[in-house]
Amino acid sequence: MPKNVLITGGTGFIGKYLTDILIASDFSVSILSRADRKNTNSVTYYKWDLTQNYIDENAILNADYVIHLAGEGIVEKRWTKKRKKVILESRTQPIELIHSILKKHNKALNAFVSASAVGIYGADTSERICTEETPPANDFLGLTCQQWENAADTIAALGIRTVKIRTGIVLGKDEGFLKKVAPGFKAGFGSILGTGKQYLPWIHIEDLSQIYLKAIMDIHMNGPYNATVTDNTTNARFSKILANLYGYNLWLPKAPEFILKIVLGEMSAAVLKGQRVSSEKIQKTGFEFQYPDMETALSSCLK
Repeated sequence: MPKNVLITGGTGFIGKYLTDILIASDFSVSILSRADRKNTNSVTYYKWDLTQNYIDENAILNADYVIHLAGEGIVEKRWTKKRKKVILESRTQPIELIHSILKKHNKALNAFVSASAVGIYGADTSERICTEETPPANDFLGLTCQQWENAADTIAALGIRTVKIRTGIVLGKDEGFLKKVAPGFKAGFGSILGTGKQYLPWIHIEDLSQIYLKAIMDIHMNGPYNATVTDNTTNARFSKILANLYGYNLWLPKAPEFILKIVLGEMSAAVLKGQRVSSEKIQKTGFEFQYPDMETALSSCLK
């Protein structure tokens, strides 16, 4: 029987892509879903409802691995006090429920792999290069990621190998970050945000999916890993490349910081700040990026 991988957030952008990768690699896949979905030959769906603090226990009991991707979007809505609570709890509550079921049934997993984000290093722009040893920041993104990872550590405390994938901006065709920004650029209205000097840690969806696959299969992987390309891309460089791929040079003035702060509030930090992030640790595992170059990655996403 193929090993089973249970995915939270399996119907989202990353989850859908990862599901195909796992099936192609001879795993069976289970997905937690709020909606009623019919099982297929390759995917089994289980119900969960975080508002009721409920997960079908069979999803956990039948799993050999769990990949936790679920979480409300960071830049979907303004960061009100209520929204911040939703962002945090949508990431930590599923882990708490999984932990309780594992502990209740003394259930072992081969590995628990949780998403995290390079936001743990904070909304900051500087020349420092963040590694997995860099202390978490004390702002909203840093504290959210820290609590997210602390929740994952409770799984590790059960003696289960636990891997935390700190992800940057994910590039994919018609999905994720590009789904939000590409239409404006395609229409000829692309522009640099703020100074444009803020770094943009990024990764192609294919590479990210392969990192998750490796995290399952490589028994030596443990703890946090940065999942970003280390090429020091800034917002200005990204914007220029994307505009060029659509056949024009940037002509609009930079979007002023103060306007973005008025429109987005505290959330503006997510687009106006960005840090340099090292990928050395994941590369030392033997992982090689298929898309190490921004232009090549963007080009593949626009085809």
